[in-house]
Amino acid sequence: MINFKLNGKPQQCSATPDTSVLELLRDTLGSTGTKEGCASGDCGACTVAIGEPGPDGQLRYHSANACITPAHQLNGRHLVTVDGLADGEALHPAQAAMVECHASQCGFCTPGIVMSLFTLHEAQRQAPAPLTPQRLEAALGGNLCRCTGYRPIRDAALSMHDYPHRRPDWLDLGVDAAAPQVADDSDAAFVQPATLAELIEARGRHPQAPIVAGGTDLWLDITQRLARFTRVIDVTRVAELNAIDEACLEDGRQGWWIGAAVSYSRLEPLLETHLEPFAHLLHRLGSAQVRNRGTLGGNIANASPIGDTPPVLLALGARLRLAGPDDGHGVREREIPLDDFFLDYKQTALGEGEVIHAIFLPRLEDGQTLKVWKLSKRREDDISAVLAAFSWKHEAGVLRDVRLAFGGMAATPQRAAQAEAALEGQPPSPAAFQAARLALQQDFQPMTDVRGSAHYRQLSAANLLERLRLVLAQQETHAPGEVMLHAYAH
Repeated sequence: MINFKLNGKPQQCSATPDTSVLELLRDTLGSTGTKEGCASGDCGACTVAIGEPGPDGQLRYHSANACITPAHQLNGRHLVTVDGLADGEALHPAQAAMVECHASQCGFCTPGIVMSLFTLHEAQRQAPAPLTPQRLEAALGGNLCRCTGYRPIRDAALSMHDYPHRRPDWLDLGVDAAAPQVADDSDAAFVQPATLAELIEARGRHPQAPIVAGGTDLWLDITQRLARFTRVIDVTRVAELNAIDEACLEDGRQGWWIGAAVSYSRLEPLLETHLEPFAHLLHRLGSAQVRNRGTLGGNIANASPIGDTPPVLLALGARLRLAGPDDGHGVREREIPLDDFFLDYKQTALGEGEVIHAIFLPRLEDGQTLKVWKLSKRREDDISAVLAAFSWKHEAGVLRDVRLAFGGMAATPQRAAQAEAALEGQPPSPAAFQAARLALQQDFQPMTDVRGSAHYRQLSAANLLERLRLVLAQQETHAPGEVMLHAYAH
């Protein structure tokens, strides 16, 4: 049974474990304002807002793609849809601005756009900040308009704060704490453990049940491949998997243990402060709707060769903390370098009953530099053809601690060991980088698929190494600016 609020009204619904929020709205509750477009989290037509309490207890709303969000994750949350925004004849400012600016065209994508603007309006209310082009683009980057009329939509976003709004009280009301919650019985169809120990117990009892966090990849099995899940283990409420803890390893490296269920959106402020190139990548990792739901742990556990974050983590020297059962029916943990986690295509070092507990994200050391470059057909909300993450130190005229990691070049995210060896201890000269580019041909034999041919990938990877050489040459001459157009230029 799912207990939540829908536009301020308590709801109690039953659903199968593979039901999405979109199915629950349209098929069970008859709330048809939310539309289905792509059913894969790309177009944003089904965007809704989900409210949950923040650290201060105040309800905060984030946008989400209803088509790939598990319905059971609404338990104890507040769902807002386009059907509930108007107060009688009084439209919400996002709606009024869309009308006034003639921003609704065929109308099919409009409900999702309005809901993205609603969450932007809520964010502005709680923390007023300039509505920069970058911020506006991030808010609307996951909403596709096939009529191509983005200018009036942008105008509506910029003007919605000019419209009066009597904010309904129910937007600040959470779900009654006394309401029944998802059963923590490990035999339930949708298992939602609250602790790591409960998660390991459920994993041991149901080893074939898929684990879901954000659902941004797993739920595509349902919508695109028509799979059916008789049982699902949800990790979003596991306290240990939602923690971010500063730490120092035994080898002296400093950084943070990031819980495997921490969303990209929660991680973004930390990255912006300490790892700007990684934060920059997040702008191109899916849409705001995806970043609000997707997790670092899920991107790693998925073990896709074109996952965006693993190459960056490999370049940084990240570690994993894995948790599994011990002989006494408790929890046993072990740590491994991320380099040892990916074994082959979609195969990992997870043992029987194990899950990813946390990821150690290292700080940049003194003198260490990180660069991340992603190649894709679209700038936003697209999967990589090739992604490169480079880390190095430039000391006494030579390169040290060189780590070159790529996605899209092999069956797993992988470091270019021979190219690294060609650069280690060498000055960043054209000759050294020529040797590294030749070594890449030994490191990788990429595949051909719809995102790029093997030749394109091999050439692109070599060109990204050449871009690195140009960056280093520019730093030596203290020339201003970037050597190429920034991938998120405004």
